[in-house]
Amino acid sequence: MAALLLLLFPTGFPNYDTIYSLLWGRELGEGLSPDRGGALPPTPHPLAEAFGLVTSPFGDGAIDLTMVVAYVALGLIGYLVYRLGSLWFDRPIGTVAALFVLTRAPFLSNGLRAYVDLPYLAFCLGALLMETRRPRAGWPVLALLVPAGLLRPEAWLFSFAYLAYLYLSGERDRRKLAGLLALALAAPLSWAIYDWITAGSPTYSFTGTRETVETLDRQTGPVDLVLYGPRRLGEVLQWPGMVGALGGVALGLAFLRRRSAVGVAAAGLALGGFAILACAGLAIIPRYTMLAAAVLAIFAALGLLGWRLLERGHPWRRPWQAFAGVVALMVVVWAPNQYDLLHRVDTDLTNQARIEGDLNDLAESGAFEPLCGAISVPNHRAVPRLAFDLEVRPSRIVSSSEQRQPRHGYFLDQATAFVVHNFILDPNDPARLETPVPPGFQPVDRNESWVLYRRC
Repeated sequence: MAALLLLLFPTGFPNYDTIYSLLWGRELGEGLSPDRGGALPPTPHPLAEAFGLVTSPFGDGAIDLTMVVAYVALGLIGYLVYRLGSLWFDRPIGTVAALFVLTRAPFLSNGLRAYVDLPYLAFCLGALLMETRRPRAGWPVLALLVPAGLLRPEAWLFSFAYLAYLYLSGERDRRKLAGLLALALAAPLSWAIYDWITAGSPTYSFTGTRETVETLDRQTGPVDLVLYGPRRLGEVLQWPGMVGALGGVALGLAFLRRRSAVGVAAAGLALGGFAILACAGLAIIPRYTMLAAAVLAIFAALGLLGWRLLERGHPWRRPWQAFAGVVALMVVVWAPNQYDLLHRVDTDLTNQARIEGDLNDLAESGAFEPLCGAISVPNHRAVPRLAFDLEVRPSRIVSSSEQRQPRHGYFLDQATAFVVHNFILDPNDPARLETPVPPGFQPVDRNESWVLYRRC
């Protein structure tokens, strides 16, 4: 499945957050504390930075290894959704659910940008599959949620909820419960200790993320959750998926309750984790709804094909068929829009990869030698990639849209409007779009995307 994705979407690259993780992991490998002093640093993810540490001996090859993990994780998500759909219902439903997930633009866009959310989803879905195959499996489920909890904090909630479920299901062995509690605590305690050691505060990731949300003026809080939360889920599932999932959940609970129970509980827990973090001040964005969307995709497939699981004489078989026909019609009507969304993903990936490639070529051309003074870039999104390619600390690179423009050093400017429209993808990002070259800076190199000036 990963090979097929590579064939259909051959262009991918690590996003801003992931490049920072590779960069910080390399700094750990050099015996340095991760440099959190760059403009708008992302949330640290301990497991992602551990991956950066392990792959740091490979140099630029760490990026290739990251993309291998990205494609494998995306393919694995499709497979796990298929397996869950097959075990809960049957193979045709699992197949449709997997196809549904792997044709949603946010899964492809975030997966091929190597966001940590995709491995996180794979770990969570793997834990769900383990519990489906072995009810009340115990430690194997919690063991899979440990690495998930070192990528996203929602997994902490899942661990404690699962521990409570085991207790309420009759587990009373104190030694066993103590071991399970240790597993549930492993990820949050490890993350807090990691933040304390590397940033001086056990709550650095939480407080830093909230500050970034405020800086970028993103939706957050309980009011925005009500106003925008369903929209963000809808951006992942789209209208056919939302309608199909809603009907699939309702019909599944009504007529296939035992088969549907685990999936409905998982979807509710995923949405609950999203809601809790949103109310705590984290951003309300589509990427954070993808776990719930992956589970709900199975119910969208159930809405389409679940009538087959009812007996032929069942009074609700024909009404379910009618609902399935409506959803199928929505899928057909929505198909041109879905094609446009997928085409946009491919176009955006191609364009941004070209710009990132030009930035890498400029860094490796020797144009930044001698490295005198600070390096000024138009927007913070260029900081980690340039720091990674030049093997410098990210705090040495200044985002002039957010920090003061240095009088000496290097000044990196966009060569064309194409870069402005395709490199800075978040409309809330601060950016230096039209700033004159500072006095005394002279051009030293350029390519199709970037122009570099220097004053030493």
